[in-house]
Amino acid sequence: MEIRYLGFDQRQNSRVYRFDVRSDGRLTKEVSISADISIFRDHSVGIQEGPILSGNKLAADLERGWEGEHELTAADVQAFADTKALADGQRAGARKAPRYRPGVPAETQHKSPWRDFGI
Repeated sequence: MEIRYLGFDQRQNSRVYRFDVRSDGRLTKEVSISADISIFRDHSVGIQEGPILSGNKLAADLERGWEGEHELTAADVQAFADTKALADGQRAGARKAPRYRPGVPAETQHKSPWRDFGI
């Protein structure tokens, strides 16, 4: 199964994301998934994340055999925000601490003669 993003339509306070669903290389159907704009703001998720979130939700719905209306819910956006925050925290924890030269006072280590233009 292949899902291809086609675009979105703005309807008052929501966006409707449109997708082509293909099976075996043939167009099976065009499916849309709606999302209220306020859920993005409430969970501090950028609106540009809408297509990927909607595509993931649609893929999960289709794997379960869901044939009804598709909607991106607050729980879906919250799960994405939580996963992103966890990944950001892990990346921050994996960063190396800055190296300092032993025997040189710390206050002089941050000053580079190349940045002192005599101004």
